[in-house]
Amino acid sequence: MSTTPGTEEHDVDFTEETAVTAVIDSFARTADPRLRELLEGLVRHLHAYVRETRPTLAEWEQAISFLTRVGQKCDDTRQEFILFSDVLGVSMLVETINGQENGTESTVLGPFHVVESPRRESGDTIDLVGGGTPCVVSARVVSTSGEPIAGASVDVWQCDKDGFYDVQRPDVQPLGNGRGLFESGPDGGVWFRTVVPSHYPIPTDGPVGQLLEATDRHPYRPAHIHFLVEAPGHKPLTTHMFVANSPYIDSDAVFAVKKSLVVDFRDTSDAALAERYGVSAPFRHAAFDIVLEPSDVD
Repeated sequence: MSTTPGTEEHDVDFTEETAVTAVIDSFARTADPRLRELLEGLVRHLHAYVRETRPTLAEWEQAISFLTRVGQKCDDTRQEFILFSDVLGVSMLVETINGQENGTESTVLGPFHVVESPRRESGDTIDLVGGGTPCVVSARVVSTSGEPIAGASVDVWQCDKDGFYDVQRPDVQPLGNGRGLFESGPDGGVWFRTVVPSHYPIPTDGPVGQLLEATDRHPYRPAHIHFLVEAPGHKPLTTHMFVANSPYIDSDAVFAVKKSLVVDFRDTSDAALAERYGVSAPFRHAAFDIVLEPSDVD
């Protein structure tokens, strides 16, 4: 005779030794095998952590309170859970596990990506404010065989010269400043005008900032520009180009720096080149090749 789920008699009490089995068994009817695998792994490791560190009831309540406050800090322009994942190195670990083997290395999305960047044409400026060191960025999207990829979507976002994104200071920067959605040309190329971004601190006015303070960690990220690149028949890529010699290049608060992504923003005083790019000399010029692997899906 069948029993109603959840009313079966347990053969053992819930103890330290039986806890993992009891909880994992509760997922036995999970229809999605991958969901079941993820939940079982979570339970095994979380229970092992608790058995190893043996938190007090007060400490566990404090942990729950922290996670609650992380969630409460999230809104349409701020994702504190991404920030929490970033400072623990989990975001970069997931990116590294899922990254390309032969293409450009990936890095974290970060908490300041927006769903729709303003559409721009190659050669446009994404600097709507000015005042910083003029900069031209030339990017080229290619396949692993070196062939140019035309029609790739290249989503770009960065902070301003003072280290702030548009959503952080909407009274100073118009929304869309430092952002642009471009399409690569027949040669796979995209270029745009901007300012050299600054190093900056991640937001510290929430629970993640309190965690950094409690552990005596600095909140700074080296100067960088974000790229999210997609093209039909290829794997999407989330990456950065880091400004060589930026402060904190060796101690990024979110562990995202990879040597292959550090780019020289060269000083140039070439007046003719400046005129060609529509900037004033001297200016900085950075070139970045973005290599996409073919997709596993035909």
